[in-house]
Amino acid sequence: MTDRHDLTVTLPWMREGTAALVRAAAGLTDDDFGTPSALPAWTRAHVLGHVARNAEALVRLSTWARTGVPTPMYADREQRAAEIESSATLPPAALRSQLVSTAAELEDALAALDGTTWQAEVRSALGRTIPAAEIPWMRVREVWLHAIDLASGATVAFADLPAGLTDALLDDVTATLSTRPACPAVRLAPADRDRTWDVGPTPADPAPVVEAPAADLLAWTTGRAPRPAAPVTLPPWL
Repeated sequence: MTDRHDLTVTLPWMREGTAALVRAAAGLTDDDFGTPSALPAWTRAHVLGHVARNAEALVRLSTWARTGVPTPMYADREQRAAEIESSATLPPAALRSQLVSTAAELEDALAALDGTTWQAEVRSALGRTIPAAEIPWMRVREVWLHAIDLASGATVAFADLPAGLTDALLDDVTATLSTRPACPAVRLAPADRDRTWDVGPTPADPAPVVEAPAADLLAWTTGRAPRPAAPVTLPPWL
């Protein structure tokens, strides 16, 4: 199991995912920005605007960790939603530029942290207390999954993710789903892995088993693909 606070792993994944997302955005025509993404009610401009604003929000968390002055990611959900909607109206050239510039600002903010400030506690947008060392992992999820959400010919697919990242995301997603009150018990058994993942409460009887490639199971559990012949319906991940 990958430690989500292991910077030797998460920082390279963050940079690789950022590069993949920037390439995908560069492959879009200006007209593509107004077309639907893989996320309900979001255009591709919404996706890219959200990722740019997310970088700024994570810079705020990094600043909090470095200075000790509480600086939340967002004032509230309404601010976050309003920023995304506003960003989605920007010209494509501005969104492409902001995607790159805000990622660079986040890199600089993270580079300013040291052995002590990486351990400083901050709060996620959901109110969870975390060490600053989790910030790169938060960004990893954003850049890789939203590169897939662009659903363009230049984007990446779940099968393109590094194997270790797929496993780490399955660790993360199954742990989160298991906290949902309505989550059923199910065992994920990837055909291309020598381990399994359990979701939901410990059942009185053996849990149903879902077998599929790890990438397909990740797509399903993150809500981005139909269930692969699964006998259960999972609640939303986020």
